[in-house]
Amino acid sequence: MGLLNKILGNSSQVSSEKLQEKYGRLLLENETIELGFQLLRDTFMFTNKRLILIDVQGLTGSKVEYKSMPYKNISRFSLETAGTFDLDAELKIWISSENIPSVSKKFNKSIDVYDVQKYLAEKVV
Repeated sequence: MGLLNKILGNSSQVSSEKLQEKYGRLLLENETIELGFQLLRDTFMFTNKRLILIDVQGLTGSKVEYKSMPYKNISRFSLETAGTFDLDAELKIWISSENIPSVSKKFNKSIDVYDVQKYLAEKVV
């Protein structure tokens, strides 16, 4: 089911230690990774200071875009939970006064999206 979830676009949780090892050079001196998820080749991490999105591009994956979104710039977010027959839940995040979400990520049922929502609420509200 893990490969199927990745093909369908569902995120799976990744340990903070593994993300620190791979992306530690992106972090500020007093910044720590608190929560992280991977979607095929892309990764997104919640640190104690911001949300970092890592978008691997192209067939070879040699081009990578790193987006940094401080929590203070997140104006709102929504959570759509998985229904009885759905395989996933979706988190949407709006930056500043945008009309469409800047970030939209799907989570499989193995991740407690309520915990993700609570974490984000603690950082934004």
